[in-house]
Amino acid sequence: MRLKFGNCAITCVLVAVGAAALCVPAVAAEGGAGWQPQNPVEIVVPNAAGGENDRMSRFIQRILEQKKLVPTPVLVVNKSGGNQVLSTVYVAKNTGNPHFLLYATGTILSNEIEGLTKLSYRDLTPIVKLRCDNTAVTVGMDSPIKNMRDLVDRLKANIKSVSFGTVSRGGANHLVVAKALRSAGIDPKGLKIVIFKSNAMSMTSVMGKHVDAVASSVSAAYQNVVAGNLRILAVSSPARLKGVLADVPTMAEAGLDVGGVSNCRYIYAPKGITAEQRAFWENAMAAVTDDAEWKQDIVKRDQTEDFLRGKELESALDKTYKATKDAMTDIGLAKSE
Repeated sequence: MRLKFGNCAITCVLVAVGAAALCVPAVAAEGGAGWQPQNPVEIVVPNAAGGENDRMSRFIQRILEQKKLVPTPVLVVNKSGGNQVLSTVYVAKNTGNPHFLLYATGTILSNEIEGLTKLSYRDLTPIVKLRCDNTAVTVGMDSPIKNMRDLVDRLKANIKSVSFGTVSRGGANHLVVAKALRSAGIDPKGLKIVIFKSNAMSMTSVMGKHVDAVASSVSAAYQNVVAGNLRILAVSSPARLKGVLADVPTMAEAGLDVGGVSNCRYIYAPKGITAEQRAFWENAMAAVTDDAEWKQDIVKRDQTEDFLRGKELESALDKTYKATKDAMTDIGLAKSE
């Protein structure tokens, strides 16, 4: 027997002893009837705690719990390492288990293209596409690098003169910078790249002058820029952003091309889950993205809401994979066929 109270459904099971009824909460997202988690759920993050991906995963966790969209505990598990490969392996090995979710970026595409792993997005079950971000190149407030043209000139004079921090080699942010510099006549394979376990670590490093610049999402740089700790040289968006970042120039204004690179956020589950289990998570994540605070966060951070699920998501992933592979091949980061 199922009872529903507002946003919370209750499943009641008659127990033989005394005909007592045992009731447990169930998800009430659209289409909530049917399968629901029976064990604690893990949202696996490919980075260390404290970065933007970690923040977003805990944001999702909080909405799932506050809206009672999941009847069991939701845990955020940080699995950094291997250029974000470790997290993918961890989720992929749990074939058929719907209690594991991977919060992923475009790095899940680029890692396979670059040859860092044989695992690809096709080895998982895509649940939803959540939102998309832009890339920022950020420096310290007192950095001698004044703008993107200044950065380009320094690299042309000595490609090792500027060190870049980022969270994944071949990831979306690294790829944006590489493509931009390739369009300026610089071979990105010679760049001095330092990999960090989280964007928070890379931001701390550039503030401490351990690296000269950081390639990250705009959202990862946002708080330190607003606080006056860091300065953005340029963003990858086709037009200038709004709000407090409205004065930040685009890479296109500096004559740099960053077309064809995606910087979006996804949720995946292991391969082999049932259609009913996939539908549960699609509906739960749809409810997350319908949350007012979630929508406000997208506006605040100048991101783009781009929710996709099902066959539409699968088709979009195939197109994004091809565009990413074309861009990586163009700048020499794709593995040899």
